[in-house]
Amino acid sequence: MAGNDQTPRHVVVAGAGAVGLSTAWFLQEHGVQVTVVDRDGVAAGSSWGNAGYLAPAFSIPLPEPSVLRYGLRSLLDRNAPLYVPAKVDPGLWAFLARFAAHCNMRSWRRSMQPFVPMNNECLDAFDALTAGGVEAPTRSAPITAGFEKAEQVADLRREFDLIRESGQDVRVVESSVTEARVPQLSSHIEAVLRIEGQRYVDPGEFVRSLARSVEQRGGTIRTGFAVQDVRRERDGVVLRSADDAITADSVVLATGAWLSSLAKPLGVRTAVRAGRGYSFTVPTEEPVPGPIYLPAVRVACTPYQGGLRVAGTMEFRSPDAKLYPERIAAIERSAKPLLRGVSWADRKDDWVGGRPVTPDGLPLIGATAMPDVFVAGGHGMWGLTLGPLTGRLLSEQIVTGKQPDQLRPFNPLR
Repeated sequence: MAGNDQTPRHVVVAGAGAVGLSTAWFLQEHGVQVTVVDRDGVAAGSSWGNAGYLAPAFSIPLPEPSVLRYGLRSLLDRNAPLYVPAKVDPGLWAFLARFAAHCNMRSWRRSMQPFVPMNNECLDAFDALTAGGVEAPTRSAPITAGFEKAEQVADLRREFDLIRESGQDVRVVESSVTEARVPQLSSHIEAVLRIEGQRYVDPGEFVRSLARSVEQRGGTIRTGFAVQDVRRERDGVVLRSADDAITADSVVLATGAWLSSLAKPLGVRTAVRAGRGYSFTVPTEEPVPGPIYLPAVRVACTPYQGGLRVAGTMEFRSPDAKLYPERIAAIERSAKPLLRGVSWADRKDDWVGGRPVTPDGLPLIGATAMPDVFVAGGHGMWGLTLGPLTGRLLSEQIVTGKQPDQLRPFNPLR
């Protein structure tokens, strides 16, 4: 039986996304046997269709004053990048009220502090994975931010200045559209910022490669296992589905936007809601040299399988709600004037996934009130960027019984 004075022999991780599989992989580095379960499959949630940014320069708490101002202006607007459906949902409105309470600079600065050491180390964790056998590469490239009006540059510069004030280095170069050498930027773009030191991946490919590595190192991955509850019994921790159960020394819940239903009975009071993002893929006339960000319309674009993945929207609905085509259409309408050489008529891979959002913008990483049960989630838009480092630090806590300093602000019982 696991405990703080004894390394667990077998850990079950619920969730086969970037966070869960990274935790499993790093547990294997400590010699722990792992089983990963998922209700659907590997990379079935946000880990497949996101923009694929590995961008510590953008990894910040989501609640901040401009988000609140923008949200109030766009509330109930079906074409806005931020959308809240007009229906009675007391739980959602209570969540959004708590989120709004954190949309001030004092809260943002306080929440930004723990992101800095995570952002400084997150790419090293990717390097550890690829050096250890994860075959999918990470690609280094600046993120090119394009602005329709030159005066819009000031808002993003101000954000980077605040990040620097928090202690994180961000390298930004202002250039002309010609100097940027991004053929997909249209003539409507007046100004460009290039954010250096970032990377990107094909997220589905990377997570599937991570899963293969876990299995090659002796781990087991079981799909079709929808966790219904977690119990502490004499023989260990029991994870139950409708018709099956698994017992282990320890359990990690990394179920993304579905985390709260399992974690709340374990003393985790901070709610996690689905901030759903949409994406699709379009062919391009010329190769895409690197990620493109369109801040004014909040659209992120990434080179993807010879074309361009286009991602955007923050939609607060159930993670199990259907895909709404009008959200895809809204992203396309907003991005189309700013990009050229894109075959919009040949769009494919329409996708929606639930980013796990917390009201204070901080992830939930660490021990719950139930012995030997841990959670890892609530990373918002940065689950891919921070997933491997989350797994490395949490595996250390599980094995040693000591909470790494970097994880103290993310205590799930806060």
